[in-house]
This record gives sequence, structure tokens and C-alpha cells, in this order.
Amino acid sequence: MSKKVSILIPVNNEEGNITTIVNALHEVLSSLPYLYEVIFVDDGSEDKTLAEIKAVAAENAHVFFISFSKNFGHQNAIKAGFDMITGDCVISMDGDMQHPPSLIPKLLEKWEEGYDIVYTIRKDHLEMPMLKRRTSEMFYNVMNRLSDIELESGTADFRLMDKSAISVAKNFQEDDLFWRGLIKWMGFSQIGIEYEPAERTKGKSKYTFKKMVQFALRGITSFSVKPLGIAIYLGFLFAILSLLYVPYVLYSMYFGHTISGWASLIVTIVFFGGLQLMILGIIGMYLGKLFMQSKQRPHYIVKETNLK
Repeated sequence: MSKKVSILIPVNNEEGNITTIVNALHEVLSSLPYLYEVIFVDDGSEDKTLAEIKAVAAENAHVFFISFSKNFGHQNAIKAGFDMITGDCVISMDGDMQHPPSLIPKLLEKWEEGYDIVYTIRKDHLEMPMLKRRTSEMFYNVMNRLSDIELESGTADFRLMDKSAISVAKNFQEDDLFWRGLIKWMGFSQIGIEYEPAERTKGKSKYTFKKMVQFALRGITSFSVKPLGIAIYLGFLFAILSLLYVPYVLYSMYFGHTISGWASLIVTIVFFGGLQLMILGIIGMYLGKLFMQSKQRPHYIVKETNLK
């Protein structure tokens, strides 16, 4: 019996790309000796994305969809796919055509060689804006220094996972999911392959700079408590530095000099006040994650689906 490959595609406001990616996937997968299904997870789209998926699904028996009641986020959309798919392996990819379907045979080839997880590493081309390349490199450098996992620079959410790894991923119940880190943390037999991202065909990127920062903070705080340790060391460091003021104060009192400089005093107060707020913010971030986890709300709510 032929093995079954499930293609998982989270989408949000991608109405112009649905038909394009289905046709591209059909061209690649129809020539391979596998059964396959394409599952779109509509993450609360506000355009005609769901209508386009339904229209394609009505004409193509390989296409299925899961529609959320609202936007729950890309990582939760991946979780929904993991929970509902039935393939022998799952390939997750974006719906904007930047993850090239032409790479799928190579992913499957590595899977057939015995690897449980085949992840991809994006090679940034020179046309990509310098700021985006530098911020991406900085994210992975900071992530690797502050967390207990090692992610290659450019690791993407374009990956293949065997059903044995998926069965483990289904059990994750943490509120703040960060799949790039979780999948690396899981272990299993893994290998990475490089790819060059294609140009987005239609629409615009959903990852604004603000969302990228939030994504980075989520990744770091999900896999390490080192920021709390850094806060402690900073506290000790500045407490020791503040002791350097004591000789100056004693000297001024003994020789009758007044301690002048309101400006320096205010700057010092503001500096230490900012430092305290930063440390409280780090602590608050971890407490907030505990608070949200304690609610045990579902990762997503399915409004409708054509999966049986």
C-alpha cells in the first residue's frame, strides 16, 4: 500500500495564492508514488481565502480545509493540522509560494533514507533588504545564546515530519507554542537542507517588525530562564557600582564639600529606575506565561472543516 503524504498549509488572507499553490503541488506530487492530501488551515482570514479554498476543494478531492472561528496565530494553525492529519508524514509550508513545492521530492527522499524530521534552512539572497537579513541573524544568535537549543540561522517552518514525531507533537499543551524550537528539542533523527525562497506571488507578508520581535521573545522565553539570571547579575553589578558613591559622599562630608549636581542625580535615578522596570518586565513576561497556561484555554476553535 502506498504511503500517504499530508501537506499542511496555514493561511491568512491569501486568496490570490490558493489556486497557484494547489496547482504547483499537484504538478509535483502527481508524479510521485505517494497518496497525498493538501490541508489548508484558514487562520481567521478576512478576505475570500476560505471561499477560494472551498471552490478548489469542490473540484479537487485531494484538498481539505480547517477554518478557525478567529485568528489564533500561525503556530496554533500548525498545531491544528498536526492534531487532525492522518498521513505517514506531514510537510508544513507557507501558502505564499515562498516555500518552493519543487523541494518536496528532496524532503521525501531524506525521509525515505530514515530521517524522522527533515527541516529547511533559508538561504537569504542578496536582494533581501539588509535590515531584514541582519535582524534575522541577530534573532538566531540571541536565541542560541539565551536558550538551551541550537537553531541554524534561517531555520524555517517548511519541514517534513514522520508520523512518529507528529504523535509526540500532538501532546504538547503549552500555551505559547514555538514550533521551530519544540521540534529541535524533540530529538528524533533530524537533518537540514538549504533552499532559496521564491518571490511572493501575491499579497503581502504577515510578519511585520512588531510581530517578528514578539516571535523572538516567545522563542527565547519558551526555552530558557537565562534572561532571569541576567537580570540577577545586572542587579548585583549595579549594586556594586553604586557602592563607588560611598567614598565620594564620605569625602565630601569630611571636607565640607556639598554634593552638587542635580542633573547627575536625576540621570542616576532615571537609569536605575529604567533598569528596575526592565528586570520587572522580564519577570512579568514569565509570570504572564504561567498565568495564560493556567487558564488551559484551547489553542484554537474550529468553525468548520471538510475533514471526516
